[in-house]
Amino acid sequence: MLPISLRPNGRRAVIVGGGDVAARKAQSLADAGFPLFVVAERIEDRLRSLVVAHDGQCEQRSYDRSDLADAALVIAATDDFELNAQIVTDARAARVLVCDATQGERGDFTMTATARIGELTISVDSGGNAPAFSARIAAEIGQKLGSQYADALQTLARIRSYVKAEFPPNERASILRALTDRPIAELAAIPGTILVCATRQSPLATIQSRTIAARLAQRGIMTKMLGITTHGDRNRADSIDRLGEINVFVKELERALREREADYAVHSCKDLASDLPEDMRIAAISQREDPRDAFCSERYASFEALPAGAVVGTSSPRRRAQLAGLRPDLRYETMRGNVDTRLRKLAEGECDALVLAMAGLRRLGARAKHVLPFAVERIVPAVGQGALAVEVRAGDEALGEMLHAVVNDSQSQLCVECERAALRSMRAGCSAPIGIHAAFEGQAIVARGVRASDDGKLIKARIERSVSTLEEARTLGIELCVRLNASQSAASGVER
Repeated sequence: MLPISLRPNGRRAVIVGGGDVAARKAQSLADAGFPLFVVAERIEDRLRSLVVAHDGQCEQRSYDRSDLADAALVIAATDDFELNAQIVTDARAARVLVCDATQGERGDFTMTATARIGELTISVDSGGNAPAFSARIAAEIGQKLGSQYADALQTLARIRSYVKAEFPPNERASILRALTDRPIAELAAIPGTILVCATRQSPLATIQSRTIAARLAQRGIMTKMLGITTHGDRNRADSIDRLGEINVFVKELERALREREADYAVHSCKDLASDLPEDMRIAAISQREDPRDAFCSERYASFEALPAGAVVGTSSPRRRAQLAGLRPDLRYETMRGNVDTRLRKLAEGECDALVLAMAGLRRLGARAKHVLPFAVERIVPAVGQGALAVEVRAGDEALGEMLHAVVNDSQSQLCVECERAALRSMRAGCSAPIGIHAAFEGQAIVARGVRASDDGKLIKARIERSVSTLEEARTLGIELCVRLNASQSAASGVER
């Protein structure tokens, strides 16, 4: 037995028979949307009224095999055993599915008892042994489930259409599975509201924003993307520290929030200034991707393998300062553009190596022939590197709480807030030659910092401490800043 669902697609169902059994089959077929055609020598009033009410046809006469023309399926429901057998034979000759309502094993299918709750259809099949019992079970299921299940199905249908339109095929199944597992009452109550997300238009930024949208879709919340070209995207020639302002990848997205063109914005956390405008706040920090910087080259297997004078492309003052501390014999040139653009320039020989964020490479699925991450003790990452920040207007408390509940990763948030507190205490921007990284190692956070002194020396600090609250995380960041400043005053480059 193979349960299937059959769509009418405008084709009629033919019922041969005019009694009570035929009427029950006609009701089920009409509920499923089939146009009805009934032929019998005697047709009961109940059946005739049902067919007329559904714009079907009744002909009170003897059956003829031509009645099967253009039929999607046929029901043999007469009280004549031989006639039903003939109808089965005729239907098969015409390649039409047939059900013998009086002898189920003789036909191609049996009709299950069904309970319909909105567009949700629940079928019960007793294998033809007890049709009345099947009907009872279907009725009891329908009464028990109630209208919430119909509302939940409408939510699932709406989100499924949205997911198919907005996400690539390889991302859809996980979203829909997670949504389907939500409690029925929650699914039934989800509104059809569509949020607007402000995002940069680069391929990486789009993927990052879609990651947040996918998390929301798993809870039934739909998002429309508002792509924005930022000042930092428009100027690809100058290094970040020469653009003359801070927040070069952020301001236009915050303007869209401020002017209510968008409900939330998604940023690479490392692009955010340590102090947000008073009317903005971070609602959530995503689970962090690999925060490390990575050596990328088509010719050389490692940073150490580069020959003296080799060109390393990077637009980051932080990376340049730390790389030069390791290999002052190399040339460090500004190399900006999207990750794919920089990798193309590497492949074309414009430089011998690049240093890029592992998080971006992983999210894009991009790579060079040789990719080797630097340990965080060796090249300290940028504040927030690898994490995504979801920003909202300061007054949107309900939206902020919802985004926090769906997106926020508590450990990532503690680490990022520690890093941001350190950067804020230094009164430095996101493009300053400063690296701050915090990560859980067991129950404690290990916070590392590095900054370039006025004479170009690298000053480092390290603190390890048990942290469980945001206040403790921020205090740890401030203390790391104090140690870095003290080390600078002492002109010490020794890690503490």
